Formats: sequence, C-alpha cells, structure tokens
Amino acid sequence: MKKKTFIRRVLTMIALGLLLSVTIIAPKTGVSAAYTPDMTNGADNFYKSNKVTIKKVTFKNQYNMNVAGNLFIPKGLKKNTKNPAIIVGHPMGAVKEQSANLYAAKMAERGFVTLSLDLSFWGESEGQPRNAVSPDIYAEDFSAAVDFLGTRPFVDRDRIGVIGICGSGSFVISAAKIDPRLKAIATVSMYDMGAANRNGLKHSQTLEQRKKTLEEAAEQRYVEFTGGITKYTSGTVHELNENSTAIEREFYDFYRTPRGEYTPKGQSPELTTHPTLTSNVKFMNFYPFEDIETISPRPMLFIAGENAHSREFSEDAYKLAGEPKELYIVPGAGHVDLYDRVNLIPFDKLESFFKENLKKK
Repeated sequence: MKKKTFIRRVLTMIALGLLLSVTIIAPKTGVSAAYTPDMTNGADNFYKSNKVTIKKVTFKNQYNMNVAGNLFIPKGLKKNTKNPAIIVGHPMGAVKEQSANLYAAKMAERGFVTLSLDLSFWGESEGQPRNAVSPDIYAEDFSAAVDFLGTRPFVDRDRIGVIGICGSGSFVISAAKIDPRLKAIATVSMYDMGAANRNGLKHSQTLEQRKKTLEEAAEQRYVEFTGGITKYTSGTVHELNENSTAIEREFYDFYRTPRGEYTPKGQSPELTTHPTLTSNVKFMNFYPFEDIETISPRPMLFIAGENAHSREFSEDAYKLAGEPKELYIVPGAGHVDLYDRVNLIPFDKLESFFKENLKKK
C-alpha cells in the first residue's frame, strides 16, 4: 500500500477511552527493529503441540457465511466414543492464530476436543467489509460452532463448553444467554465491548465524547456510501513514543512484535486489529450483561489478571451472574499477559472447571 494512501486512512476515534495515535508501520514486518518484545513468563502464542492433531475446518452460520476454524483432537482420542468439547474465541480485532489456538491446543492436551474459530469478518472467515463489527453475528458464530461440534460423531453434544478471550468473553456470554447448548462458560481477560465503547475504561468517556464519535461515524457513512475511502478506528498503535500509554504499550508488545503479530493471507498489516469506524459504533447498542443471570444454573468462570486494566468487566459480570459462578484472579497478571504467557494462564483451573462441568451425567 502506498504511503499516501495509508495516511488518508486515518484512525482517529477515541476508543475504549483512549485517543489512539496513527503512524506508518515499518515495511514488511510492521515491527520496530529496535523494539524487543517481552517474552517472560513463558510467552508462547504460536505454541505447537505434538500431542494433538489439528485440522482446518469451515462451517456455515445461520447467515450462510463460512466460519473458519481449527479443530484440535487429542492424539489417541477414542473416536468411537462421545467426548467433551470446548470452543475458543479470540480477542476482539485478533484472529484465531492469536491466543485462541494456544488455548485450544493446551486444552486439547488435557483431553478435550477443541475448536478455535475466526469471527465473521475477521481472519479466514467470510464477511464483507473486512474488519466489520456485528455483535449479533459474532454471537451466532459461537452457536454455529456448537452446530458443527455437536454433529461430529466423536463429540457429546450435551458436553460442549466455551472460552471467550478478551472481547470474545462478552460475545460468548451473549451467545450463552440464548443458546442453552453451551453447558459451561469461561471468560479470560474479558472486555465488555459494549460498556468499553459507551463509557471507556473506568467510565472515563463523557456523554459528549460518545456523541461526537457517533456523529463522526454517521457522517462517514455518507463518505463510504458515495465511494469514499473506508475509515478504521481503535485497535493497536503501530509505533510507540514517549507519550504512549501503558495500555498502548501492553497491546503493542503482543500485536506489533513477533510475540503475537499475525497478518492473515490477503490482509494488510496496516489494518490488523482495526475495525471499521462506521460499524464499530454498533457496540454502543451491545449489552451482554443484561439478563446474564438467566444463564444459571449453567456454571460461569470469570478469569482476570490481578493488575489487568480490564478487570472491572469480569467483576461486573460476576456480580450480575447467577449461581454457580466464580471469579478467579491471577496474581501478578495484566490483561494481555493472559493471552499467551503460559506460566501465568491458569490452565489447571480451566481443566478442573470443564472436567467438572462437562462430565457425563
């Protein structure tokens, strides 16, 4: 993409209460040559397991869109029996190769059939325009994943659980409210994407700022309807400077370095993590925690880092959820730490949660 063309694709909206700066990324890699990512605590986003078999799969959602996923099957699994399964959703703006595959592989090593998926409009899944926001379709993708898993001869359709990481945490809650086939629900570093866009972190965004965002998106619709250039918003900055915030640095360390950077085939690294401005405002109408208590008596587990900037969302969901429920705080962990730092991610806790709640009855 030519430099002038990209500069015109201005990313200007206040997202999650933070004003995100826009810069041109380094050519080819999109990573600053002088920046060394933090690989402590076992950061291993691209982990490969020799204990599981991985198969690329696609399946239709109810909007007749192809949803792409990776199916992880433990080696030695008895395919003539019915086994428990877990669906794993990636962080908002990410793809299955970022965090979701890691969780799916680790849980498959522990005996579960697992399925990581790309949400519609992202990664290898269908949907136009690319990077569009549609919370309803995102939730539908998880139900479609249940359709797929529940029709595999080696999966017990009455023992399917789900893990939602970051934004997918709110999407799996939205799905579980209307899909009782999801028998056990866990979220990790959850973002309530509705509240985050309406209010910002810790309610830092004013009503006036929210209205300004809505007005900008509404005017941009005219631009794009008449053939103008698509505008993108939020996501992860492409460069750091002395004014970069701690949260910008935290996301940059994962998404803009070899630690977790991934650009799907046919996509541009300039646009990874960035949703379209005109669709992102749909999050303003997204209220995943409304009626969350109706998921009960299906169990819910909310996992958050002790130092995570997103901790408020897991705490809010826990307060509103019905029993049985648990809030599990990981000592010393931040938000992005739980994307890939295997020494911090509580896989033992996830294993015990799903083994207990997806056991045969």
